[in-house]
Amino acid sequence: MRERRRITVHGIVQGVGFRPFVYNLAQRHSLVGHVSNDSAGVTIEAEGEQDALDICLRALREESPPLAVIERVDWTPLPLNGDTTFVIDASHVEAEKRAFVSPDVGVCDDCLRELFDPRNRRSGYAFTNCTHCGPRFTIIRDVPYDRPLTTMAAFKLCRECRREYEDPANRRFHAQPNACPRCGPLLGLKMGLRREAGEDALQIAGRLLENGNILAVKGLGGYHLACDAASGDAVRRLRARKHRWDKPFALMAADVETVRAR
Repeated sequence: MRERRRITVHGIVQGVGFRPFVYNLAQRHSLVGHVSNDSAGVTIEAEGEQDALDICLRALREESPPLAVIERVDWTPLPLNGDTTFVIDASHVEAEKRAFVSPDVGVCDDCLRELFDPRNRRSGYAFTNCTHCGPRFTIIRDVPYDRPLTTMAAFKLCRECRREYEDPANRRFHAQPNACPRCGPLLGLKMGLRREAGEDALQIAGRLLENGNILAVKGLGGYHLACDAASGDAVRRLRARKHRWDKPFALMAADVETVRAR
């Protein structure tokens, strides 16, 4: 028996790859209809065989993306309307905004592999991300979570990034912060009136730290003050500036072995 249902999903379901997950779920079970973000969460209209719809309802909870947090799934019956495809529809903005926003998420293993692969077009690119990782809360300006409502709106996707964004088989399918060195933000360094960008900025920042300087590093969610933890003079100056004489500072290192060796 064929049915159509409107399904609403509440929780952290924006910015976690939920719409691509629903799209691929619908393809797998021969459903037609659409999915979209709205000001409360995610809304799905799905049409297909009753058994397939029941399976998909369970999968929304049991197979959802790892960053999703499902609070509630509701559904109501709708009349059949004869859709022939399943699509990711435009988001709907409503007066009452109740959608939860995903936190920023640390870089995933797949993006790390690309970052350190000299053959990859994102090799060394500091802003590499996908639907499984990257900025969310820091870049959002409003809900629903879509690129035009984030600080990434100023960066137009290049042809290759657009292809990834539109490919259902790609892990960057509808990844709103998707970018690369050609079309996305770049690293920058400010020292008084001097400005550096890109790889040069990173190399100069490294030398400044090695020479005992204190840097303000702008990252996701704010600034971190950084200095060489092995430089007693630099740490003393940082303690004096922060008026933090006894409380330990956080350490950054490649691994625990590096910390133990120092």
